[in-house]
Amino acid sequence: MGLFDFLKGADIDQGAKDFRKTPGAVLLDVRTAQEYREGHIPGGKNVPLQELERVTAMVSEKDVPLFVYCHSGARSSQAVRLLARMGYTNLKNIGGIAAYTGKVER
Repeated sequence: MGLFDFLKGADIDQGAKDFRKTPGAVLLDVRTAQEYREGHIPGGKNVPLQELERVTAMVSEKDVPLFVYCHSGARSSQAVRLLARMGYTNLKNIGGIAAYTGKVER
């Protein structure tokens, strides 16, 4: 690891690959519904940050692997902290879709 590697942040492409390889994992897109409709990572479930409490209806098991992303990585970072406070234990902030180079769904 280089001196400035910590500045790069999460690698969303690798995070999306890890999600696809993880049995039972859930990919959470915490952007707004409008942003989600404009394009999202295939398999992503939209739960906007301001409605994050809705995740409990979708994911009741607190140890399910949750891969979380947003536009830049800021909201997903917030979401991971909130999800941890809600008792979720298997969380990964994969960053922002702005840096994603894979296929998107609309």
